[in-house]
Amino acid sequence: MKTGLFFGSFNPIHIGHLIIANHLVEYSDLDEVWFVVTPHNPFKEKKSLLADHHRFRMVLEATEDYPKLKPSKIEWGLPQPNYTVNTLAYLDEKYPEHQFNLIMGEDNLRSFHKWKNYEVILENYHIYVYPRISDQKGDPELKNHPKIHSVKAPIVEISSTFIRKAIPEGKNIRPLLPEKVWKYLDEMNFYR
Repeated sequence: MKTGLFFGSFNPIHIGHLIIANHLVEYSDLDEVWFVVTPHNPFKEKKSLLADHHRFRMVLEATEDYPKLKPSKIEWGLPQPNYTVNTLAYLDEKYPEHQFNLIMGEDNLRSFHKWKNYEVILENYHIYVYPRISDQKGDPELKNHPKIHSVKAPIVEISSTFIRKAIPEGKNIRPLLPEKVWKYLDEMNFYR
């Protein structure tokens, strides 16, 4: 089973995440995509995050109607902050029947060399990169590496940060979220 790992805070998950993940399972050789809800990304401050269980619940709600897209809380029991190289080693041990692959935006590929043990990741895993609009000129340094696969997915410029800022301003961001996620956010009064 060829499994793509889409790591993120998903604070909140939005339609852009679903569009990219669905595109990858339909138009690449990946059989499924796991949305790995990260408790603590080493590059982000934890204080702005909703509690892990709320973010997982939203991912669960968002993926419920998509059998090839699965929520995962695999990192919750691992030491924090979560480093991808450690998570991958743990997943390989726990799920030997899966062939794990990373999914990342082109913007993350540019800073991939800053990740802990990125060389080990590149040596052992394939990385599927979706396009992002960027101010930076030229291709990311690793773009032509044999384990990097550029996927011509739709460019979706929606961010969780934009959504979190728009809510307290009273903006209608409902079209940017899966319906069940919108209902949950609204019910729980999040980001207000």
